[in-house]
Amino acid sequence: MSDPPPKELVQVARIGCADEFNDYTLYERLSQPGVVKNETFATILRELAETERTHFEFWKKFVPDLQVKPSTSKIYWVLFLKTLFGITFAVRYLYRHEGAVIKKYKSVAHLIPPEDQQFFNQMISDEEGHEKEFSQKVESASIQYISFIVLGLADALVEITGIHAGSLGIYNSTEIAGLAGIIAGAAASLAMSSAAFAQAKQGFKGSARRSAVYTGVSYFVTAVILATPYFLTKTMTLALFASLVLAVIIVSWATYYGAVISGKPFRRDFIEILSIMFGTTVVLYLLGYVIRVSLGITI
Repeated sequence: MSDPPPKELVQVARIGCADEFNDYTLYERLSQPGVVKNETFATILRELAETERTHFEFWKKFVPDLQVKPSTSKIYWVLFLKTLFGITFAVRYLYRHEGAVIKKYKSVAHLIPPEDQQFFNQMISDEEGHEKEFSQKVESASIQYISFIVLGLADALVEITGIHAGSLGIYNSTEIAGLAGIIAGAAASLAMSSAAFAQAKQGFKGSARRSAVYTGVSYFVTAVILATPYFLTKTMTLALFASLVLAVIIVSWATYYGAVISGKPFRRDFIEILSIMFGTTVVLYLLGYVIRVSLGITI
């Protein structure tokens, strides 16, 4: 009778079984005709599912009595993300945790039996590169324009919140502050569209026109959203607070979406944009207030 596997290997195998079976189930669900319409994407997802299934079976050898069930909450969450943000986002979201998984697997490499070393090495190779290559193929056409959308959102958040704050510093009217934001947003969205068009012409593989549209529209829509509270209340502090809350929500969404798609860290970009936005708001409000006091504006 062979010796039981080391305790450390068993612990990692349990984690590996749960993780790989979850991913197998999710890729299998995502590949269904009712979930994804693109047959090429469906084929890639089925291949990913098959890869995860073989990884699950490998770890199951070390914990044969383990009963594994997929995480229902995770499955519904990923399907929700797919519905909300698209198949590319859902697949990239699943791939985000691979770095930690690979590190944990490698920690028990010395405990893998010699007869299983070849498959173990192949599994690590799959996790490090093969699956990433597959996940990158599941990319909708609009994903290549995400940087232009985020550009429009980020610029609008900083500039429009600053314009609102500056207007509140100068005027006593929330409506004037709201109108100032919308007018400035319309002008700036045209300027941003032109800049994005010129930028896309410099080696970008996608459409320069679509890049300009994504940038301009995202900027103007953001400007309108941020201006809305100023038409719903005459209390300046309430309008500013509500607008900033909306801005934080938009920053959270845009930064998280961009982080998942690009694989970049979320926290750094989120804090950076928020710091710039709030810093600009404070500075421009104080500037507007100084102007109002200096010129004796009473509007």
